[in-house]
Amino acid sequence: MRRHSKHTLTELLQPLRANPKGRANAEANPALEEIWHAVCAIPRGKATTYGSLARAAGLPGRARQVGFALRTAPEGLNLPWHRVVGAGGRIVFPASSHAHREQARRLRAEGIRVVNGRVTPSAMTDLDGT
Repeated sequence: MRRHSKHTLTELLQPLRANPKGRANAEANPALEEIWHAVCAIPRGKATTYGSLARAAGLPGRARQVGFALRTAPEGLNLPWHRVVGAGGRIVFPASSHAHREQARRLRAEGIRVVNGRVTPSAMTDLDGT
């Protein structure tokens, strides 16, 4: 998966700002763009929580907004969404769902150990430094 610099991500968002076609409009909500930039900062082979990502984006206490930002992100951004997990490293999708299996598969492909739907603590990173 390609890692985006802030400059590259901003360039990818330009056409969406002009014509969002029902997707989240980063210009109308700059918080979404900050979250997308923070997601791109998660190192390969690491995972972080929704809460940590919200703090890293300058939005403490807005973990649910991170979920919204990931759900509404344009596909062309190719965000590493799979590196974002719930508190305690838990994959938040139902265990029997396709999304759960896909997230676990992608995490394992990066060398992250997933046991019983949880990422091992050694793979967790805290982007906000707390």
